[in-house]
Amino acid sequence: MAKTEVERFLIAGGEDKVFRTKYNQIESMDDFVAAAAVDGYDFTDEELIVVLKEAGDSFDSSGNPRSRTIWWS
Repeated sequence: MAKTEVERFLIAGGEDKVFRTKYNQIESMDDFVAAAAVDGYDFTDEELIVVLKEAGDSFDSSGNPRSRTIWWS
């Protein structure tokens, strides 16, 4: 199920700083989801948006270095 894949991905980012840093640097959602697919996570942009919305999170990034508040621990 795609929701489970998104959740697995967000947890991986919450647990691994190197993983999280890699994805925080990716600006577009299309590139973000494509990179996740290369790393073995199977979900679409729309599925990511749904899970983030349900969690009250936003894909937006800020700061230097860039960061997102989407990661779960």
